[in-house]
Amino acid sequence: MSNAPAEEIPTADIDLEAANHVIDKYLTLPGNLMPVLQGIQDEYGYVPKPTIDLVAERLNVYPSQIYGVLTFYAQFHLKPRGRFIIRVCVGTACHVQGAPRIVETFFDKLGIGHAETTPDLRFTFEKVACLGACGMAPLAMVNDSTYGSMTVQKVGDIIADYSQRPMKK
Repeated sequence: MSNAPAEEIPTADIDLEAANHVIDKYLTLPGNLMPVLQGIQDEYGYVPKPTIDLVAERLNVYPSQIYGVLTFYAQFHLKPRGRFIIRVCVGTACHVQGAPRIVETFFDKLGIGHAETTPDLRFTFEKVACLGACGMAPLAMVNDSTYGSMTVQKVGDIIADYSQRPMKK
């Protein structure tokens, strides 16, 4: 795998039909900016630049207001993310049980670092402060699946498993 993180998809390749559908769904609701942005992110996996311009035009708000919302809330992403989001807890309980070794193994095997995405858009890796299951330390999650008592061997097994899964949801 290449060490280069995923790059922004060229804006000419963004089909705005899905974004228009999301905007239409919430157009008449008061305070519709958040649900519109959440819906767009659900459709694309992130909020592409052309959709920001479209939302600004259709909702009659400044793009700077939209960027303010997108950069304030951690739930929003301005770059493409992987189909599989890997989160490893680096909180105290996980740290003392070996989380740094687990993190480094993911980095080595995926060829990316924290908050980066593989070029094929299969994996995004994130270190997180706590996943709320300290008794299972060290802990990792892939999307909504939890993996406790992580080992270096399990890292390889998880990557192999998710590498075989389809890219579409």
